[in-house]
Amino acid sequence: MFAKPIAGRTTAAAEGEVVVLLIGMRINHFWGVHHWLPVLAAMPRMLRELSRDRSSGLLGYTLLSGSPRTYYVVQYWESREKLYAYASAPDMFHRKAWAAMNRKEKKSRQHVGLWHETYMAPEGSYESIYADMPPYGLAAATGVLPVEGRGRRAADRLAHRSSTERKG
Repeated sequence: MFAKPIAGRTTAAAEGEVVVLLIGMRINHFWGVHHWLPVLAAMPRMLRELSRDRSSGLLGYTLLSGSPRTYYVVQYWESREKLYAYASAPDMFHRKAWAAMNRKEKKSRQHVGLWHETYMAPEGSYESIYADMPPYGLAAATGVLPVEGRGRRAADRLAHRSSTERKG
């Protein structure tokens, strides 16, 4: 199903710190399907698990492809603590998938590459604008506001502070 574009200019309704996780894989050797296919299949399973549990801290995500060899996910998290909690929870799929990958590491490493980058973006260090777009990226994860709600200029949107941040 395709999301309907919102006419005009909007911005993300994010408040406070935003944690952005970029995580992906690269197929180094296409013929090693039995090495990279389990890695490729693990991410949708983790995303389903996280999406079912609203308290997990995952706000939203976007699946992307960089080439026929590279696939990655941009994830938006409520806090670094919730990201770390999921990554290390013994009863969640991430831990099981990571353990399996580590067991196969010597053989699989040459066939599939893995990477991730985590960014902590405090309020005032991010802004967004979407023109005639359906909710996407940070806005899909946190909600959409008319751009006037945060400012027409990027500098105005960067200067926005939520009421919880102002109290501190």
